[in-house]
Amino acid sequence: MLEEVMNDKSYVPMKAKELAMLLGIPKSQRDELTQVLDYLVSEGRIGISKKGKYGKPEVFSVNGIFCGHPKGFGFVTVEGMEQDVFIPEDRTGAALHGDRVQIVVESQDRGGGRRAEGSVLKVLEHANKEVVGYYQKSKGFGFVIPDNQKISKDIFIPQGCDMGAVTGHKVVARIKEFGDANHKPEGVVTEILGHVNDPGTDILSIVRAYGLPEEFPPEVMDEVEGCPDEVAVPGPGRDEETWDGPYGIGDLTSPADWTGDLAGRLDLRGLRTVTIDGEDAKDLDDAVTLCRDGQGGYILGVHIADVSHYVKEGRPLDKEALKRGTSVYLVDRVIPMLPHKLSNGICSLNAGTDRLALSCIMELDAQGNVLGHKIAETVIHVDRRMTYTAVNAIVTDGDEAVMAEYEGFVPMFMLMKEVSDILREKRKKRGAIDFDFPESKIILDAQGKPLEIKPYERNAATKIIEDFMLAANETVAEDYFWQSLPFLYRTHDNPDPEKMKQLGTFIHNFGYFIRLQQGEIHPKELQKLLDKIEGTPEEVLLSRLTLRSMKQAKYTTLCSGHFGLAARYYTHFTSPIRRYPDLQIHRIIKESLKGGLGEKRAGHYEAILPGVAMQTSALERRAEEAERETDKLKKCEYMSRFIGQEFDGVISGVTNWGLYVELPNTVEGLVRISELRDDYYIFDEQHYELVGEMTRKTFKLGQPIRVQVASTDRLLRTVDFILPRDWDRSAGKGASV
Repeated sequence: MLEEVMNDKSYVPMKAKELAMLLGIPKSQRDELTQVLDYLVSEGRIGISKKGKYGKPEVFSVNGIFCGHPKGFGFVTVEGMEQDVFIPEDRTGAALHGDRVQIVVESQDRGGGRRAEGSVLKVLEHANKEVVGYYQKSKGFGFVIPDNQKISKDIFIPQGCDMGAVTGHKVVARIKEFGDANHKPEGVVTEILGHVNDPGTDILSIVRAYGLPEEFPPEVMDEVEGCPDEVAVPGPGRDEETWDGPYGIGDLTSPADWTGDLAGRLDLRGLRTVTIDGEDAKDLDDAVTLCRDGQGGYILGVHIADVSHYVKEGRPLDKEALKRGTSVYLVDRVIPMLPHKLSNGICSLNAGTDRLALSCIMELDAQGNVLGHKIAETVIHVDRRMTYTAVNAIVTDGDEAVMAEYEGFVPMFMLMKEVSDILREKRKKRGAIDFDFPESKIILDAQGKPLEIKPYERNAATKIIEDFMLAANETVAEDYFWQSLPFLYRTHDNPDPEKMKQLGTFIHNFGYFIRLQQGEIHPKELQKLLDKIEGTPEEVLLSRLTLRSMKQAKYTTLCSGHFGLAARYYTHFTSPIRRYPDLQIHRIIKESLKGGLGEKRAGHYEAILPGVAMQTSALERRAEEAERETDKLKKCEYMSRFIGQEFDGVISGVTNWGLYVELPNTVEGLVRISELRDDYYIFDEQHYELVGEMTRKTFKLGQPIRVQVASTDRLLRTVDFILPRDWDRSAGKGASV
């Protein structure tokens, strides 16, 4: 009723007393009216002005998510508004980064880069019940300086609430009072993680800050104890000769004498089967088989660990897996989605063992088209546990020693390279975008100190597995889309037209262009751009800007396609040990294979899948951020050994506060504009360059540059560079890291 009154065209904003009079509410019930009004305000369904007048929310206030800045101000993202609302430092109220807030917009977006400005009226929901940070003790009290720089307010810790923490301890603090514009938040220390210089404390701080789970609950471990250590398969073992084919999908049969859990499974133990992973991988969830079909085509088998056989829906193990969403790969540890007895044991496709799998077996023609396929529950036996290094040594380098070691498998690896090239070329023709960023592997000692940062490059072997997994994911997605069953898809929406226009304007400064049609872009255009910039100084920079201009991939229940892969159908089927969405669709696939989904089960999945999609997408982002932060931390620590030394790098970012420079080992640092002392430099925003006012010297994106390591800050996870005195004459003479 109140909303109806306020939506009337003749309504003007009123105070609670005036509303009561208008609606004929007696004085005895005005407290109840106030409670209803407060509730509607908290829900964002009505708004309130600074003077206490109520009206439609868009008249006075809007709700959104507050994003803090280290300098104290912030921005509020409001659904439906194109730009964030700027909140000055003195108008943030009690808001901390991540809070859902109600704001009043006090000045509108005036164009020319000037954002709308507003003030926080009320915090509707606090995002930070706990913070992790650095403890600083004073007389009789202390402060926790949050690790998250976007939380710009220190947490006041009263006397007796610090658990005995001293200056330098990393702690977890629970916030009791969130304060306001004039008072800091107040909290109590609930855990001391260790001293900032203790081994492992830095990573543990990130684990706690992101709320990453560590130990598995007792009820989960109790359930895991009941899982077997091996697969008991009756009948002949693996003494017979390996089946090298040719064969067709129709040749695959299920043993008639298999019953119970094995009933209906295909026995693929006779196929020559391998896993190909990194040297230190322990959770092996995909294996492959490949042979010619005798008619100019190929039979490709992608065999995925049947995790759903052991992780049953609704049980403690399943609930914990959904809560985690994904395994998290930090620089010094893995936080697994499943306990090790499963992830490294019975579910892992370890060489020399029989394992249960869910297989996608595809018939490919000479052009890489999938002519037919079979998805089935299977039993497999992995013959060899291969590494990317060994397979690449065979297919790229022709290393005689490695080829002799795996003599019986060399023809299959050569065939894999052949099929991989065909599949990759097929994807490229349709416009799939292939980003190939330089990645790094950080080597730590036993104490967690970084010893080395090594480049980790994709090679022919990593591409083989990538191409085969993509083929299986697309095949499974298309199959279940046309069955019209409830399903989870991996989708990547088309880029925002405005961002594409901005990218087009930016790359034009480098002499490149992209073609837009009515504001839309085809992925092939972006792939053409990446081809053109390959090998140029600006390649890494423009590739990153292109990636940032695109939307994030996510899990959805609607199959809307994958822009980056130029794929109409796509899902995640191949990693159920470490990704919950894969495990979820395995259940649906297996139910459909065993007689189809009835109305009741289909309704069940339709009810739960939207929540699973939303939750796993959010948990994936959390894991990526935590992984990124640990890498930044260890890179910063590594560079602290090189204070005063000089290195060659490339300008990776230009801003009005300085230059970002990336070294060949992927470490990025900042040269502050105040350190450019030979001239007064002005930021040319249109061309993303700094220009000397007197000398006209320029610093441009992609420009090679030599820098000296000035300082590092492990708390801020930053590296500061300066230019050597003879920087303009020293290009190409830096050390290597």
